[in-house]
Amino acid sequence: MTDFNVVGLPDNAVKESRERIKSALRNCAFEFPHGQGVTINLAPADVRKEGSAFDLPMAMGLAGCMGHFFGKPLDKCMFLGELSLDGTVRAVKGALSATLAAREVGIKAIAVPESNAREAAVVEGVDVFAVKSLPQAVDLVNSPESFTPVRVDARLMLSEASEYLVDMRDVHGQMAAKRALEVACAGGHNILFIGPPGAGKTMLAKRIPTILPPMSLDEAIETTRIHSVAGVLEHAKGLVGTRPFRSPHHTISDAGLIGGGAVPRPGEVSLGHNGVLFLDELPEFQRNVLEVMRQPLEDGSVTIARAAISVTFPSRFMLAAAMNPCPCGYFGDPTRECHCTPPMIQRYVSKISGPLLDRVDIQIEVPAVKYKELRAPAPSEDSASIRGRVMEARSRQAERYRAEKNTHCNAQMMPKMIRKVCAIPAESEKLLENAIVKLGLSARAHDRILKVARTIADLDGAESIASKHLSEAIQYRALDRNYWA
Repeated sequence: MTDFNVVGLPDNAVKESRERIKSALRNCAFEFPHGQGVTINLAPADVRKEGSAFDLPMAMGLAGCMGHFFGKPLDKCMFLGELSLDGTVRAVKGALSATLAAREVGIKAIAVPESNAREAAVVEGVDVFAVKSLPQAVDLVNSPESFTPVRVDARLMLSEASEYLVDMRDVHGQMAAKRALEVACAGGHNILFIGPPGAGKTMLAKRIPTILPPMSLDEAIETTRIHSVAGVLEHAKGLVGTRPFRSPHHTISDAGLIGGGAVPRPGEVSLGHNGVLFLDELPEFQRNVLEVMRQPLEDGSVTIARAAISVTFPSRFMLAAAMNPCPCGYFGDPTRECHCTPPMIQRYVSKISGPLLDRVDIQIEVPAVKYKELRAPAPSEDSASIRGRVMEARSRQAERYRAEKNTHCNAQMMPKMIRKVCAIPAESEKLLENAIVKLGLSARAHDRILKVARTIADLDGAESIASKHLSEAIQYRALDRNYWA
């Protein structure tokens, strides 16, 4: 009986690889050491190793020790993959990240499972080889000239994967809400829909990605990397070409939203990176879950610290949320009676903290759709038309913030830039003062109004903010305007 040990802080999946490796080697007619101890050290020893991607490289190491490589070196190629008992190589998580890491340390070739090949081949400067089995991986070392690297056109992949199944033309009526969505997407602002059940809040939210600017190749690779590590990537596509739309249920935990675990994994805020995070029934989320979201909203990243490791995941997303005006959902509805008392409504709304609401730039009412609007024969404006205006506004912002390191749109504007970029004419000062004083707005809400006004001016093609732009921005503070009065 051979003593086979794996050291270097392996998790259970890595420990169990011993049985998979022994079975795969024997079933593929490779010798396994008999009568002598086998120890595999996964360095560095103080970093925990997790996942099944270590199966193939450990098996290759053993095959090399048994003389199956005829003196060929192994240090010029990286291997990763999970082994089945019969020696088949199965897909693993994080192939794109592993390929990027290989490029960073100067490795020019990597062997990955066939299912991961398209994903890994997106990385330029590294030859990616798809292997189906352990014997094929051994042949790659012995006869590399007989293998052809996987080649993909990343931009073509992005184009093929960038089709949406929904469109804004599907939404009838709701012109004010559509306008608010256009403003939100043009400036990267967070938005909250308030309205009765069936008004179309979720329908509108699902179409937000269709009017956002198309993803760039860098954004697509960055997003794909996160989805690959989390194990939610569609291997057939190989690249995330549409902006993510994440809609977690209101029973989600703070770890599920932000990320966590003994070995930190990305949460919903990171899976929504470069896309949209939609929180339906916002007051139904646990308050502590919503509060931990404040830091990612401000910083665009989230750091998860554990005793053994600290990991930072990107989380630059657009927040969209929806809520009913009251527990029954029909406060202010002209056709249905609301049975909620003022204290009930107050408790319902107070589940959302003021600091979180301050971070939502646009709060818009979404009333029930009228029958005539629902049955209107004329089609609504499609997503492509709206997206064109959004992209024009974004291009103006890109030019404006060209010299700024971490600012790409108005929503990301730092406080020191607001006075410079969001100057308002003298006749608008009184309008803003009345809004701040009468509505009791905070300093953060004041800044949000100016940012939204700047975006409206960008959509209008105006160099400076006019009174009409400021007035529209103030109207997008529904909760501050004493909505329940």
